Amino acid sequence: MIGVNKVILIGNLGKDPDVVSFPQDNSAEGAVVKKASFPLATTENRRNRDGERIEQTEWHNVVCWRTLAEIAEKILRKGTSIYVEGRLQTRSWEDKDGVKHRVTEVVADNFIILSKRNDNPLNNASRDPLATILNDETEPLGDLPF
Repeated sequence: MIGVNKVILIGNLGKDPDVVSFPQDNSAEGAVVKKASFPLATTENRRNRDGERIEQTEWHNVVCWRTLAEIAEKILRKGTSIYVEGRLQTRSWEDKDGVKHRVTEVVADNFIILSKRNDNPLNNASRDPLATILNDETEPLGDLPF
């Protein structure tokens, strides 16, 4: 039987991404692999038997690797609303005191920025997160084949 491990979340970042760089073995001098991690809050609204509205928030640990981590480092900030696709991964380890730990994370394959909390339409381009990546020195895409 074939298994499927697919996660799709829409939520808000709980804090700016934490980014760690790891030296890459067997490659050019100074090459690193980046890992970005951040908490993502998803909120569901429902009504109980008495008709009262109940809001339930779940927190998810999201991890991005390599190029996706570099993008997350540059443009994601606390409060940003994003769509995330990925897979669940559970890790376990034992600390120096012999205590066993276990964590389940969403390893992101892709994310899409939906909006930014407290977004002000009067913001100028210098506050636009994409403006930090795309600027006058960015090479144009040219003619697309479609």
